[in-house]
Order: sequence, then structure tokens, then C-alpha cells
Amino acid sequence: MANYDFDLFVIGAGSGGVRAARLAALSGAKVAVAEEFRVGGTCVIRGCVPKKLLVYASEFAHGFDLAERYGWTVGERTFDWPRLIAEKDKEIARLSGIYVRNLQNAGAELVHGKARLVDAHTVEVEGRGTATAEKILIATGGKPWLPTDLPGIEHAITSNEALHLPELPKSIVIAGGGYIAVEFACIFNGLGVETTLVHRGPNLLRGFDDDVRSHVAEEIGKRGVKVILGAQHTSIEKTDAGYLSQFTNGHHCETDLVMFATGRAPYTDGLSLEKAGVKLGPAGQILVDEYSRTNVDSIWAVGDVTDRINLTPVAIREGAAFAQTEFYDNPTTFDHDMVASAVFSQPPVGSVGLSEADARRRFHGKVDIYQQRFRPMKTGFAGDDERCLVKLVVEQEGQKVVGCHVVGPDAPEMIQMAAIAMKMGVTKQQWDSTCAVHPTLAEELVTMRDKYVPPSLGQAA
Repeated sequence: MANYDFDLFVIGAGSGGVRAARLAALSGAKVAVAEEFRVGGTCVIRGCVPKKLLVYASEFAHGFDLAERYGWTVGERTFDWPRLIAEKDKEIARLSGIYVRNLQNAGAELVHGKARLVDAHTVEVEGRGTATAEKILIATGGKPWLPTDLPGIEHAITSNEALHLPELPKSIVIAGGGYIAVEFACIFNGLGVETTLVHRGPNLLRGFDDDVRSHVAEEIGKRGVKVILGAQHTSIEKTDAGYLSQFTNGHHCETDLVMFATGRAPYTDGLSLEKAGVKLGPAGQILVDEYSRTNVDSIWAVGDVTDRINLTPVAIREGAAFAQTEFYDNPTTFDHDMVASAVFSQPPVGSVGLSEADARRRFHGKVDIYQQRFRPMKTGFAGDDERCLVKLVVEQEGQKVVGCHVVGPDAPEMIQMAAIAMKMGVTKQQWDSTCAVHPTLAEELVTMRDKYVPPSLGQAA
């Protein structure tokens, strides 16, 4: 039997890698983790956590307006961007430190440096030499993708740099239509930045339900975000006043900053995967089976680098399943079905299950739709024109709820509870038997009894 330096070597100390490493180490295995930047990965360092803190900060402006309509006297408003970023950095440092301590307390060895494969059992860390391991887990996550052939792309920032700007711009154009682009558009807009969101597609948030997509585009427009669809950059030029963005529709705009949020790619740069023979997919993702195994017997991969469902909780569950399988003699897979997701736009989105279009394709058109749009009580009382959307997609034959979509205040909190019921296979009748909590937005989910007929179909009938 081969004698290795470690039982497990993990490349990447993000959420998935850390969870796998901790569980493996707690089983008594000898574990090492290599991280080239800071422990915590995308979520803690440059993703979910810092972005959500900025979302919270940006929501106060709208809250102040509502407060005045509820009788509060709101004094002079000022906002200190450098202070927010400094406080955010302190919180990120605290969380990163917790991740480090958790690894160390579990008995794992943390190695700082860029790691690459030498062969199927050997890893080299820059400046630290090589180490051998019986098992290698790759959990390096993803990185922002940029169109390198676009003239002037070197002038654009990504979400990484947006979290560390020395000062808040007066104006910004954001390219992209996914959740990162939409969230940052709402962040900057909420903080008083003149914000333009330009996307080449016909609508925002590809992959979400079509009604959700159109509703979000309309609502963020009401909040002040200028949304340009069906167009993309042809060039970015540096000017004396800032940056000039030229678009395919012939229009242009000059702003203080240009940000690209046009997608993320699996981060495999410099890993030397070819030396071990690890196969990649068309998007550069590491190909794995349901147990996160690659085509190489000694190498596994979890999280965004596999491009399955690129969400932090998914990476954590994949990492945990790997550890249970390989170090606890408990073969475990993670079920990627019915995974809820949220978009922290303003208003936010909560979604789980199938969109209406996907359900119609899967069930050959035999689906029932229940849908409501309305003004939420809190903002409606204050005279605000914001509207919520709640939508259920139900498979006709068994009446199983296969899709739930909410746009409105606290939608991400609501969708977590909906996901539990849907994961258990709840039917519409069981859903309806739940008594509503009144007065709440969530009660609309269990009080929709009439099937939705689109206005165009209703008029035709």
C-alpha cells in the first residue's frame, strides 16, 4: 500500500473545500488545505456575504422614504461609502478567521499558496514544495468572466473590484443580465448612483420564470435603474470625464465607472489538470459523477468549479457528501433537485422548482398556473407603486406543486419554507390546506384558488 503525506489534499478553502476538509479531518484523516488568497472563498470574501451587506446598506434610502410616510421625521441624510467598506472588511476578516480556526480545530493543516497538480497523487504549492495524497479534492470555485476581445475591456471592473472601490461613483453602467448584474445595479442605485443596466438578451435573469423576469425588470426600473435590453457593448473608451460606452443599438453613455457582470467561469487556471488527466467540459468545468468523482480515481471536485448548481449551500452539501462517502463509509450523494435560490434585487426574488415554460415542456403542457400581482401592505399604505408577484406552477395529473416563485419583500425568506414542502412532494390540495398567517405577503401563497388565465387568453375567450 502506498505511503502518502496526506490522506486528503484539498485545493481551495472556500465553503465546499472547507466543509469537506473539516469533516475528513474529524474522522481522523490527515488533511491539508491549500488556498492562494484568503480562507472563505467566493461567498465569504467576494460574493454572498459582502454583497449582502451592501444590499442592506442600499435598502435604507427607500426605507427612509417609507418612514416619512409613516409619520417619522427623517433628518438630513448622508452616506459614507469608505466607512461602509471599512466595516464590511472588518466583518469579512472576522468570518475568514472563523473558517481558519474551524479548520485548525478539526486538525487540518492550512497551506497558503497557489497549488497545482503534478500527477494524480501529487500537489505542488508555490514556495512550499510538493506533497502526496491518497485523495485530492479540487474546490477552487469560479471567477468573473470578461469578453477579452472587446475594445477597452481593460477599463471595466468586475464584482470583485466593486467591493473595494475607494469612492462611490456618481454614475455607472453595468453590463449583464444575471443575478450579479441585477443585484449590483440595485445596490448602486439605492446608494444614489445614476445606474444603467445593459443586457444583450430580451429580458433579465435568464433561467428564471418569464413572469419573474419581466416583473423584476419593471420594478427595478420604477426604483430608478435604467434598463437597456437587446444591446451590448461594442467598445469602452477612456475620456477626461470617465468612460464612454458604445452599444450595438447605436446609443452610448458616459459614466464614472463601467462594470461587467456577464457571467462566471470555473476557476481552473494554473491547476495543471492535464498532468493528471482530469477531463473538462465545454465550459471549462471539471466533469464529475453524482459522487463528485472525476475520471481520475484519486481526484474529486465540488462547488462552482464543477458548474452544476453554483450556490454556496450546494457546494457545502457536495463537500459534506464527499467526506461522508470517502471517510465515513457512508456513500452519500447530494440531490440537486428542488434547490431554492434568491436574487437580492430590490424587490428581491425567491424561486424554487420549475419555471412555467420548463414545466410545460416536461409535462407536455399539462400544468395549472396560480398567480397574483398586488401592492404589498407596507409600501401600498405609503403610496408606493411597488408590486409583488406570487406564482405557483402545478402539475395537472398529480397536482404536485413543481414551481414556486415570489418577487417582493422577504421573498428569499419565504422561499426557504416553500422549498421544504416541495422537496417532500407537496400537492396543491395539501398546500391549500395550510392556514394563512394574516396579514402577511406570504399568505397569498396559500390563498390562491383560481387558476390563472393570461389576459390575452381571457380576452380571446
